[in-house]
Amino acid sequence: MKLYLLSFCMLLSACVGLPSAVRNVPVADITYPQASRDLNQYKDTSVRWGGVIIDVDNEENFTLVQVLSYPLNYYGRPQLSKSAEGRFVIKSSEFLDPAVYAKDREITVAGKLEGNIQRMIGKKTVLLPLLASQALYLWPVYQNDPYGYGYRGMGGYGFNPYFGYGYYGSPFYWGGYYRPYW
Repeated sequence: MKLYLLSFCMLLSACVGLPSAVRNVPVADITYPQASRDLNQYKDTSVRWGGVIIDVDNEENFTLVQVLSYPLNYYGRPQLSKSAEGRFVIKSSEFLDPAVYAKDREITVAGKLEGNIQRMIGKKTVLLPLLASQALYLWPVYQNDPYGYGYRGMGGYGFNPYFGYGYYGSPFYWGGYYRPYW
């Protein structure tokens, strides 16, 4: 019985992968390096790319988001541990608030390649791939525990829901000494 339950749980977890915002858009499996070599060959092709936001420009009827591209992992999140592949620009028909879509936030987009767009990087004009977004997903920012013991409440000083107050989850160890049993 346990084997069937384990198999069922693994089957359900296999469906979780990508966030629903970008999962439901049909895309071709074309990476940024493939498309940047010959963009005309892949024009009007739907792709799923991601990276880190560099800049957000709101125009009258659309928003342009410049992104530093990284390869995506199984969950569709940019792999910042890998090397950056280059830049691309997302064109969104919606207003994207620069305070929310801020610099250094991770983003995944599903959209259609429209061609190139000229952008200024420093004093140099470059051509970057332009991606018309059909779906965007802004990844949540994870805040690390400042004490380095994992999530708060699961160890370190303070309350642990499984063991009460204490250090490293023990109700009897507190700050270098053991409390007496009461």
